Amino acid sequence: MRILIVEDDNRIAKPLAEDLKHQNHAVDLASDGLQGWDYALGAEYDLILLDLMLPKLDGIALCQRLRAAQSPALIIMLTAKDTTADKVLGLDAGADDYLVKPFELDELAARIRALLRRSAEIRPEILSYGGLQLDPQTLAVRYRGMNLDLTPTEYAIVEYFLRNPQRVLTRSAILDKLWEFDRTSGEGTVKTHIANLRKKLTAAGSPKELIETVYGMGYRLKIESD
Repeated sequence: MRILIVEDDNRIAKPLAEDLKHQNHAVDLASDGLQGWDYALGAEYDLILLDLMLPKLDGIALCQRLRAAQSPALIIMLTAKDTTADKVLGLDAGADDYLVKPFELDELAARIRALLRRSAEIRPEILSYGGLQLDPQTLAVRYRGMNLDLTPTEYAIVEYFLRNPQRVLTRSAILDKLWEFDRTSGEGTVKTHIANLRKKLTAAGSPKELIETVYGMGYRLKIESD
């Protein structure tokens, strides 16, 4: 998943970002509400972790803006305020869940899994296309039963293709979806990762270009013949 953390306290934001990256997620950090809004306009996020008390634009106002703009991202509000009134305010603003600080990273991971289960009709538990399968719960990727040893970026690319099996994905779209704003990466980086991923898929028995090049446009999953 691509995740945006909007949190002005680095003591919370940085360890949280590192933990999520270790779980194969692409993570962006914003330190105030307006920066969070700019990030949300510039990329498609699956999940936004949103602090309630933020400089420039508070978390409630940002959440309301996101929902008014029809953002489909799951939103978990993070705050030290634990009264019922505060929780109701956050949920009424459009948040999907509310987590009180301080919290354990394991609890946050469990909340994220619960939200994904709730939206299972949109995001199926097992993603598959032909012989390629990805399990978001266990982070396992297999080709016709054979496990693939993928880097976090390769995993994210496979997930992106499996969630968009009929789309041609341009290199710029893959960059926008999977790379963080603060990293300097070009389209050549995408080309390199696709090449490495193809080698691993071929070694597992897939057709030579299960991820095929659509010249002048980008990449898509190739329809396998029986």
